[in-house]
Amino acid sequence: MSESSERDARHKARMARKKALIDEKIAQAQDEYGLLLVHSGNGKGKSSSAFGMVARALGHGIRVGVVQFIKGAASTGEETFFRRFPDEVSYHVMGEGFTWETQDRQRDIDKAREAWVVAAQLLSDPGIGLVVLDELNIALKYGYLELETVLADIEARPLLQHVVVTGRGALPGMIEAADTVTEMNLVKHAFKAGVKAQKGVEF
Repeated sequence: MSESSERDARHKARMARKKALIDEKIAQAQDEYGLLLVHSGNGKGKSSSAFGMVARALGHGIRVGVVQFIKGAASTGEETFFRRFPDEVSYHVMGEGFTWETQDRQRDIDKAREAWVVAAQLLSDPGIGLVVLDELNIALKYGYLELETVLADIEARPLLQHVVVTGRGALPGMIEAADTVTEMNLVKHAFKAGVKAQKGVEF
């Protein structure tokens, strides 16, 4: 048997063992309920991932609710696109811009609380299968909302409703409550090289 044939045979045997292990894990994973997913970290991609899930949910005929905290001063490609589906996506931009732009803590608090009223309504609607709470972690980090209230409303949601929370600086309590947590780590970013934010990539 040639070296290439031996390598191919070892690969096939290794993949067969791996498949058996994965198949066993899939067979054991039979629970089904609404998940709380948290996308945090300093890297790019937290909101992008959440909106990818919105597209995925729509592909399965699942209705979606979106509440954007903090963001709001400028339109985004996600907002423009998903507003084309008003019957499937309940989209709410509730912020007035990044905190370093608004520079008004009390107004930011008021806007965050208004946004949470809308979020709580979505979280209580059994007809909505996915709720995206974009940049909620920021509102919690700055103390605009109380974590206990937020987690209580999330916990009380319909059994099969999924929730995605985005934003850097996720609080330990949010991480502990979540079923899946992804930390986006920054390795390199074009902005640091003087490249401005561009349509279709950053917004």
